[in-house]
Amino acid sequence: MKVLIFGSTGQVGFELQRAFAPVAEVIVPPQRINLMDFAGLEKVVADVRPDLVVNAAAFTAVDTAETERDLATKINAEAPGVLARTAAKCGAGLIHYSTDYVFGGQGDQPFREDDITGPLNHYGASKLAGEEAVRAANAKHLILRASWIYAVHGKNFPKTMLRLAKECDVLQVVDDQIGAPTAAELIADATVHAALRGHYGTYHLAAAGGASWYGVANFVLRQAHEAGLIARVPEIKPIPSTQFPTPAQRPKNSRLSTEKFRRTFGLELPSWQSGITHFVQTLAKAGGW
Repeated sequence: MKVLIFGSTGQVGFELQRAFAPVAEVIVPPQRINLMDFAGLEKVVADVRPDLVVNAAAFTAVDTAETERDLATKINAEAPGVLARTAAKCGAGLIHYSTDYVFGGQGDQPFREDDITGPLNHYGASKLAGEEAVRAANAKHLILRASWIYAVHGKNFPKTMLRLAKECDVLQVVDDQIGAPTAAELIADATVHAALRGHYGTYHLAAAGGASWYGVANFVLRQAHEAGLIARVPEIKPIPSTQFPTPAQRPKNSRLSTEKFRRTFGLELPSWQSGITHFVQTLAKAGGW
């Protein structure tokens, strides 16, 4: 199997190369490709003629997307459609990643794949449009919605907390947004598992359980202290999101039900706590971040 991965330098894309390597010939574009160069995207796919295209590329700056709407739309909505259409011409399938932000965050139950969407910001709207473009262009699609992604490489919430813990005596962290931190490593491994089974459609892929950003920060920093990554755990104060205004509104409920994914692919997903523990231990073995 020949797999062409876009977004290979990102958190998920980096892990995808590792995860696919034992089971496929992995190909990444030879240089940082311009995702707004649609003709260039088409040429790469047509030249490689892969069995599977994996799109892990995205415009992920949620707040910036409010002002750079055209850019976010081209990368998150139009480019996935181009990749899906070109893959279909080659007879290839497409795996595409989406987000919990396609939902409006209402209620307190995990969202299922068929629940009504309603993005609160342009980033979520652009990702939803990307899903629709993929579905329309390629019947052999696998859309995986993930939430609160982190990894030992790249910028993410756990690493930000670790940095701030060294700089600040007191941290204020939002406690009214709930989700499941999900390791890019888990997403990549589960993606390969799913790809080898040949099912298509839209699925939610996230770690088990849920917590607020405040809860996650507490867990990360206590684990980091025990592992010797930080000298002490600063005081962490919970605050409502209204005290931390951002250009883009965030959903209060980012929980995703993974029942469909687990049932279809026969794979249990570990708790978010186990993922964070592994993340901290990996950083400790590496001597920091």
